[in-house]
Amino acid sequence: GGWRAGGVTGRCGVGVAAGGLGLGRRRGGATRTVARATGSAETLCLGEGALGSGWGGREVRGDDGTPSLDVFGSKADRSWRGRVAEATTTEVIEGVAHKVRARFRAYGSYQEAFADYAKFLAGNPRYGRVLGEGDPARAAQELQRAGYASDPAYASKLVRVMKRLF
Repeated sequence: GGWRAGGVTGRCGVGVAAGGLGLGRRRGGATRTVARATGSAETLCLGEGALGSGWGGREVRGDDGTPSLDVFGSKADRSWRGRVAEATTTEVIEGVAHKVRARFRAYGSYQEAFADYAKFLAGNPRYGRVLGEGDPARAAQELQRAGYASDPAYASKLVRVMKRLF
């Protein structure tokens, strides 16, 4: 359709709370920080947060119920030195969806989660084509090409979420 990135980045902070996530009002400064650090539209950050947390309704929680504040579903690999939350997630392996237990990053604040997301993208060469991409739809495609998520429909889902945001 007629959705485009133009004019959208300056509007983060309005209307997002209606989607249940509240990223715009509560975390607008964090999304601007991510946009500056990555050169990508704030819309991408908001979309990823909404998709990764099910509009705020599926934020990863530890087995004890403690929220991870990880709205992006960021995995805790061997390099991660912070707190973790283990949870069941769906991974697509060789075209088949599997439920698996995974370790996710846990943060002390949403600001910390957003800063880590920006650092992860900006510090990982495989996401080089995402960085600086002002068109959120193209950035979503580049994320998928770079292997950001195992879901082969990730980019199209992300674009649908971003369109709903604005």
